[in-house]
Amino acid sequence: MHDMLPLLKETDFPAITRDKMHTLQVNLGYLCNQTCFHCHVNAGPRRTEIMEKKTIAQLIHLMEIADIKTLDLTGGAPEMNPHFRELVLAAKVLGVHVIDRCNLTIINEEGYEWLASFLADNAIEIAASLPCYLEDNVDKQRGNGVFQTSIDAIKKLNALGYGQADHHLTLNLVYNPQGPGLPPSQEGLQADYKRELLTRYGILFDELFTITNQPIARFGSTLVSKGQFEDYMQLLKDNFQASNVAGVMCRNLISIDWRGYVYDCDFNQMLGLHAPINSHPELHIEDLIYKAELQSALKAGLKGQPIAVMNHCYACTAGQGSSCGGAL
Repeated sequence: MHDMLPLLKETDFPAITRDKMHTLQVNLGYLCNQTCFHCHVNAGPRRTEIMEKKTIAQLIHLMEIADIKTLDLTGGAPEMNPHFRELVLAAKVLGVHVIDRCNLTIINEEGYEWLASFLADNAIEIAASLPCYLEDNVDKQRGNGVFQTSIDAIKKLNALGYGQADHHLTLNLVYNPQGPGLPPSQEGLQADYKRELLTRYGILFDELFTITNQPIARFGSTLVSKGQFEDYMQLLKDNFQASNVAGVMCRNLISIDWRGYVYDCDFNQMLGLHAPINSHPELHIEDLIYKAELQSALKAGLKGQPIAVMNHCYACTAGQGSSCGGAL
């Protein structure tokens, strides 16, 4: 993961500080039923990193004592964590909105027949990766057969009420570019997705999120091996928009890794850049919960705390901007 650091470290990206935290983004582990080219987590079927029950309990406690509005679950495939349902149900009891970052194909995996109905029964918002509405492009990026399996999963979700105008079950799709380029207009691409997916497959969804590929992990390594890393970084810098800085996702969330350590965002997590809250070197969720010197910062929603930045931050601020919720 950290082989990108020398290429990202020297940066002129502007210093930024936190606004009030309202979202807890949690990586439940790197285990996944897929191995995708663009994955910034290097997730896959052979990964063994999984969040344990003790850390799940700490997350629940943090939600009880902090003003958390949204729990954003990611992975790997977050649903493959054996404590996934326990965490989701605990969050719902606390009135916390839950987002499941689903790869869609997990819905059709043996042993996960419960998943679609569980998500619907608990009104879980789904953010599902579908990098194109064309089969060949998706299978090239995510593996043979992934597109059709994903379409089948969306049909199951539509049948349960997801993406339907008369229901309150949200299904958003996520687009990543195929290679080292910026995403097209989110508004225009969303119109294309809605038209093509409805016409070709009769399926519906709510919004499309366009996300810029991060020059880290599996995608970053591929850029380096093809001699494209410097050109891609220059593209991001040339398209930097200062107006996007105020809206980057790290200003309102903290990212927790599978061990319970705290980061400013999921991308910093992959680079091992711990959140510099109160100048703490390696902040753990236990520190936020139990250390007296951090209680005032937590009560303030971490507002005003610095954010660790490096060159990869240009990916979130280039062009129309990019976050886990799409364009800024």
